Amino acid sequence: MWRFVQFVMLLSVFCLKGVATTSLRGKNPHLCMDMLFKEEVSSNGSSVPIKEEASDSSAYIFHHAIYQSTGYDSVVYGTKATLSVHEFPAIKKGQNILATVKVWNFQKGHPEYTNAVHAGWAIRPSFYGDSKTHFIITWTADGYRSTGCIDLKCDGFVPVNYAPITPGDSLEGQSKISIKIFKKKDDGDWWLYFGHDGQNLAPVGFWPKNIFTSLADHANIITWGGYTGSFSGDSSPPMGNGKWPGANSATYQDVQYVSGDGQGYAPPPWPGGVHADVTHKNCYQLSPFTNNMFYYGGPGGCSD
Repeated sequence: MWRFVQFVMLLSVFCLKGVATTSLRGKNPHLCMDMLFKEEVSSNGSSVPIKEEASDSSAYIFHHAIYQSTGYDSVVYGTKATLSVHEFPAIKKGQNILATVKVWNFQKGHPEYTNAVHAGWAIRPSFYGDSKTHFIITWTADGYRSTGCIDLKCDGFVPVNYAPITPGDSLEGQSKISIKIFKKKDDGDWWLYFGHDGQNLAPVGFWPKNIFTSLADHANIITWGGYTGSFSGDSSPPMGNGKWPGANSATYQDVQYVSGDGQGYAPPPWPGGVHADVTHKNCYQLSPFTNNMFYYGGPGGCSD
């Protein structure tokens, strides 16, 4: 039943179970990667505030390797995790690599009501103008149709003074960053904290509760994992650090839910806990989720 979250409400073109990829024709990679954030919600092709003029009619392909909580009736107030950060200087425009934490609220039968916030790292030459690894955030209050944006490209996310990082800043590879997204009891806003390797997490800013509808109260789904994007016919880029899941691959560590009082706690075991989904196992994989961590990634190389 957990797969309803990602598949039941989709309009058949994105990541249906048993279909390895998604094609979105007439979209450029910048817009398509904004649409990547729709993947669990909708694929109607509607634009988001940040866009470029599309000039290429090629299909664009997405892949993901993720763990996700069960939803609908769940009431959760946040998550925290430590992500390994990686670099691929040779990645080209049209290719994208991301690893993000997502906290969201999905209403069954109404993907347009989806509220979500994300944070993590991304390599997106078409967006950032370089092949560096960047700290990325995004949000939506209507299933990525007309609200929200990436980083600070629109009103919504409120940065605080003396933050340890600013959305869009570059990150060093071979490091680990810790992200905590949670709804504070005192103000009800969704706060983003950032640190390095689990240490000294400090506030970056917050998404005010009044920009949301369903997420103004609570979340019901949390997702952790890796994503890639590329044009059909081109080899898909590596995910994570490009290695198959194992001791030397990309990781999510110290994965926790966050309670209403801001304290972390371990996800419950199966069947009430996290569930895996990989769109193309010939190119990407996940390890088992054990001890609040998992490995993920792969070399890529898929062209469809």
